[in-house]
Amino acid sequence: MKTLYIECAMGAAGDMLLGALYELLEDKEGFLRTMNGLGLPGVHLEAEQAVTCGISGTHMKVTVHGLEEDDHNHEHPHDHEHEHTHEHEHHHHDHEHGHDHHHAHEHEHEHDHAHHHHHHATPDHIAGLIEGLALPTEVKAAARGVYDAIAQAEAKAHGCPVGEVHYHEVGALDAVADVTGVCYALSLLKPEKIVVSPIHVGCGTVRCAHGVMPVPAPATANLLSGVPIYGGEVFGELCTPTGAALLTHFAASFGPMPAMATEKVGYGVGSRVFDRPNCVRVFLGESADENQGEIVELVCNIDDMTPEALAFASACLLERGALDVYTTPGTMKKGRPGHVLTVLCPPEREEDVAKAVLSETTTNGLRVRRCGKYFLTPGVGEVETPWGKVRLKTARGFGITHVKPEHEDVAALARAKGVSYQQVWDAARLAAKEGV
Repeated sequence: MKTLYIECAMGAAGDMLLGALYELLEDKEGFLRTMNGLGLPGVHLEAEQAVTCGISGTHMKVTVHGLEEDDHNHEHPHDHEHEHTHEHEHHHHDHEHGHDHHHAHEHEHEHDHAHHHHHHATPDHIAGLIEGLALPTEVKAAARGVYDAIAQAEAKAHGCPVGEVHYHEVGALDAVADVTGVCYALSLLKPEKIVVSPIHVGCGTVRCAHGVMPVPAPATANLLSGVPIYGGEVFGELCTPTGAALLTHFAASFGPMPAMATEKVGYGVGSRVFDRPNCVRVFLGESADENQGEIVELVCNIDDMTPEALAFASACLLERGALDVYTTPGTMKKGRPGHVLTVLCPPEREEDVAKAVLSETTTNGLRVRRCGKYFLTPGVGEVETPWGKVRLKTARGFGITHVKPEHEDVAALARAKGVSYQQVWDAARLAAKEGV
């Protein structure tokens, strides 16, 4: 399975993710031509080679009307703000152009760049902007989904309706380029599965328009709900709302790197210097899917057992480790009617189950086939119907979900409540569908 693993040892933000994914692309020049021809007013992307702690990678430089927005837009604190003095304005809130910057370098802000930003951009404004871009439909849908997640997180953080959310600097043109760029790069790479490491969010506090906020900031914390995160020795905000929204939108799971044969590695480098590599690292390669494996098929022909005896033998084989046992009618030697017995078992149970077939049936030999298999992971659930609870059998994998009411529960309720089997079954299925 084509797998992308994203390592977030120094947090994550839009431009670092974009730089890392850019390194994996086959047609890098074509990607930049497309991004620079999207129609975002004055936006230009340039992939710059950068080095962090001796590791070479790509810093994705985004300029708007010739100015690098990082110089005054705090949507990219991972690049410029990791060593926070905790007095800068938080990246997704308004900041006054005259406030003092506590960067490693000074910016005089003698230019007027108010027209370069989409301050107070609403969700509808951003959605309209994305819809007008010359990108595939699925890429634009993903970008809108990322911004919708940010809007919901901001609304929850500030206690306001989603429609009243203002993206502030998250709505700036360079941030839109980051989001759409990551979505477009992933559409070109086409990973079948994306796994993300636990995310380093930084620690300490950050000052924003609402006052001093803990790290991770409330919107980021909302976006990362249920995701493994950790702080550390690096003070400041390492994971931005944009980075968090992109990761949670695309990740199939969070955790350690899966066993995979790596084909390419990419590094998205930030601007600040630390005592550790300031980058997002991505790995692209092939991994064994957890919903794939091997199974053993044991087969024999039987023409001298009664149906009762064969049924008893089949039950015994299931008790002794077989996953499934079934018979199909067949014609044996000398034209005799008989059955082909097929027994499925895990590879590690092959010998035990084979011996059981020989001892429980009349066959003197059997055939063994080792087969690859795809399977959905089984599970259980429970739903409430108007007549009582019904257990569910579930199976999930490859983005597919199967749900089936437990027959015994459905039958028991139908008998006890005096209703038809189909009524209970349909009610359980409906409740399961709404739950899923």
